[in-house]
Amino acid sequence: MVVLVICGGGNGAHVLAGIASSNPNADVRVLTLYADEAERWTKAMEGNDFVVTVNNQDKSQTILKNKPRLVTKDPALAANKADMIVFTVPAFAHRQYLDALKPHIRPGTVLVGLPGQSGFEFEVWTAWGDLAKQCSIMSFESLPWACRFTEFGRAATVIGTKENLAGAAWYGSVPPKADPTLVLQGCLGPHPVLLTRGALLGITLMATNGYIHPSILFGRWHKWDGNPVNEPPLFYNGLDEFSAQTMSSVSDEILAVASSLMKQRPQVDLTNVAHIWQWYLRVYADDIGDKTSLFTTIRTNAAYSGLTHPTTKTDDGKFVPDFKHRYLMEDIPFGLLVSKGIAEVAGVPTPTIDSVISWAQQKMGKEYIVNGKLAGKDVSSTRCPQRYGLTTVDAILGL
Repeated sequence: MVVLVICGGGNGAHVLAGIASSNPNADVRVLTLYADEAERWTKAMEGNDFVVTVNNQDKSQTILKNKPRLVTKDPALAANKADMIVFTVPAFAHRQYLDALKPHIRPGTVLVGLPGQSGFEFEVWTAWGDLAKQCSIMSFESLPWACRFTEFGRAATVIGTKENLAGAAWYGSVPPKADPTLVLQGCLGPHPVLLTRGALLGITLMATNGYIHPSILFGRWHKWDGNPVNEPPLFYNGLDEFSAQTMSSVSDEILAVASSLMKQRPQVDLTNVAHIWQWYLRVYADDIGDKTSLFTTIRTNAAYSGLTHPTTKTDDGKFVPDFKHRYLMEDIPFGLLVSKGIAEVAGVPTPTIDSVISWAQQKMGKEYIVNGKLAGKDVSSTRCPQRYGLTTVDAILGL
C-alpha cells in the first residue's frame, strides 16, 4: 500500500484524487491549506459519489467513482507515514505547503511537482534543508491532463490526456520505498506515459511556459503604440515571424546553458533539454497541421484554436493588453528568470532572454535585471537560484 498525499484543491487535485483512488493499492489523502476548502470538500462527499469523467481519445468516456480516504487542512494527518507527496498547486503556493509539511516528513519520502515549474528543487532544498537531502524530488513539465472540476468536492472532468509526460528525479541519501516513477504511474493509470530521465535541472530549464508566453507577448506588444485594438488578437494561431524567432532564440540560449553545464560537469545528463520546436512536435504531434517550422507549428496547432491574448476592455468597447496576467506575473519570476539565473551561474550570455525580461519587468512594474545582471530589488520574489544563495554549478545541480 502506497500512501499518496495530494496538495491542492483545484482542478488537478480533484482529478488526481479521483484517478489515484481507483488504485486499490493507494491510500489517497488530500491536503488543502486554502481557506475552508478541506471542510467543504469533505462535506460535499458525504453521502455522495466523487465522480471523475474521463474523455478518451476514441470519443468514449470512462466514469470513475472513487473517493480519497481523507481531505484535510491538517498537515500532520495528511503526511502521517506518507510515501509520496504530489504538489498540484501554483508555484507561488509551494513554500506554504513545504513549511506546513516539514515537521511531519519521514526520510525517504518522495516529493513530486506536477508540475514543479522552474526552480522547484531550489525551493525544496531551501525550505527543508538537511531533511531534503534525505528525501527524493521529482518534477514534471505539466499536468497530465487538460481538466477541470465541475462541482467542487464531487465531480471533475478530464477533457484530454497527454500521451506522455517528461520528468526527472533527484534522489537523496535515503532511498524511497519503491521506484517513484512506477508508483506515480500506478496512480495515474496507463496514460500519460511518464518519461523520467536526465537531471532535475533539465525539467527546470524545460518549464516551457516561461519562454512561450513572454516571447509571444514581447513579439506582439513590444512596439505597441498604446492605442486600443478592436478585438483581442489570437495568441498562438496569430503568431508572427518575429515572435516565433524570439521564442526560438530564447530556446537556443537555454540549450546553450545545458550544453555548457554538461561540459563543466560531464557526469550530469541534461539531454532532456530540447529545442522548443522539438517539444511542440512531441507534445502536440496529432494537433499540428504544418510542421515545417516553429512558426507554422504554432500557427496551425489545433489545440490552440481560438485562444487570444490576455486583454482588458476599455470604456469604449475596445481592448488593451493585460500585462498583469499570469503569462508575465508568473511566467517571468517562476519561469524565464530562473533560466536567466542558471545561465549566470553557468557563465552563458543570454541576449534574447535579457531583452524579453527587460521589456517584461517594465510592464510588470518590477526590477529584476540591472545592466544585464540579476541585481534588481525584486529578485528576492523569484525562484532564481541566486535568491537561495545557489551560485555555483554544483549547488544548482544538487551535487
